[in-house]
Amino acid sequence: MTPPSSLRAAAVQLTSTDDTARNVETAERLVGRAAAAGAQLVVLPEKWPFLQTGARLLLGAEALDGPSISAAREWARRWGIALLAGSVTERTPEGRRTYNTSVLVQPDGECSDVYRKIHLFDVEVGGVVYRESDTTLPGEVPVLAETLGRRIGMSVCYDLRFPELYRAYAEAGAEVLAVPAAFTVETGRDHWEPLLRARAIENQAFVVAANQVGVHAEGLRSYGRSMIVDPWGVVLAQAQDDETVVVADLDMAYLHRVRAGLPALAHRRPEAYSANAASPGGSSGSA
Repeated sequence: MTPPSSLRAAAVQLTSTDDTARNVETAERLVGRAAAAGAQLVVLPEKWPFLQTGARLLLGAEALDGPSISAAREWARRWGIALLAGSVTERTPEGRRTYNTSVLVQPDGECSDVYRKIHLFDVEVGGVVYRESDTTLPGEVPVLAETLGRRIGMSVCYDLRFPELYRAYAEAGAEVLAVPAAFTVETGRDHWEPLLRARAIENQAFVVAANQVGVHAEGLRSYGRSMIVDPWGVVLAQAQDDETVVVADLDMAYLHRVRAGLPALAHRRPEAYSANAASPGGSSGSA
């Protein structure tokens, strides 16, 4: 069956805290709003069921058959949507650390794809030190998912700064890049939109980015401005600074026109980008 030429997507923006019941209730309401607006693919933000700092994050750890993903599966079935369940704090057998895990739920409620965040947020910004690796193990494998006849490259938050991941997805045929996030205010103010637009432009793909917003805990604030970007880098929809949902139509015929008219992906020359070619003293022409 030929997939539809247009896919309506939605990004859900939340202010998650350590109150899981409240977070899940708000997520359910906004996913329902997205479905009522005709969204077929809905993306939740990073750590949507529970968001805290440091070791306290472990208090919200769940197995992938736990209550949060079970709720997401029920919503997908209820509304007949593909639901990318942002990320959850996944419990590991060792118990001391977790995975930051994104799950794609199909319209029938089945979990088809699981991506564990590869790049961990160990940085100092705005005078605050973040050490995600203290509580989280890194994933090792990119995941190119498929739903509703479309290929989706899965990622989480800090992954956005690593273009190699998204180029690998584009080379494998990704048409949509999903970015559930909890981008900080300090980094988001200057970097969120430029990075999202860059990933869309350089990979000639749609980007659906669902961010957290507002104050989650002492010293933990997210930037918001969830958005959907087209393959030319145009922002199709952007959230305001509250808990909300934004919706846009992803025109796949337009994506293929962009790739055909400006075939940058086809013009790549990987053999010219080797370490030897970039070494100091390399020749760029004849003597």
